[in-house]
Amino acid sequence: MRTKDETHTGTGVETGARDGSVPVRFDTKIAVLLRDDLEPWQRLNVTAFLVSGLGTVSPEVIGEPYADADDTAYLPMFRQPVLIFEGTKETLTAAHGRALSRSLPRAAFTADLFSTGNDRDNRAAVRAVGRDQLDLVGMAVYGPRNAVDKVLKGARMHP
Repeated sequence: MRTKDETHTGTGVETGARDGSVPVRFDTKIAVLLRDDLEPWQRLNVTAFLVSGLGTVSPEVIGEPYADADDTAYLPMFRQPVLIFEGTKETLTAAHGRALSRSLPRAAFTADLFSTGNDRDNRAAVRAVGRDQLDLVGMAVYGPRNAVDKVLKGARMHP
């Protein structure tokens, strides 16, 4: 007989069997949407930068620290998968607007950030452009699964 485990962490609930026989299902989603014309190195760089901000405003997305069998400590990571999507510039712009209208935690990466080299200049580059004029190449969003799914309408899973 399987026992169901519900772990409540902030606003998120994960459900599944304690013995690992039933997949864990989260009521929240972490997603990254990348513009489909990025080079491979840009996709990786943008993804890393985007997800780095989510745990700072939504600490419930961070799990417990890791340790190996020798008790070597490792940093905690997200408690759930990060799903990566891609879409056109228009898809990204529409998703950005939907994330804003739903007040979901989000991070944005603009094309201008490829030419800066530090956090101060990154923030200045974003600050210099109005919300509707941002040349978005990626965004991360976190929230209830249904809301994130609606934000990502028109995007496809990254290959």
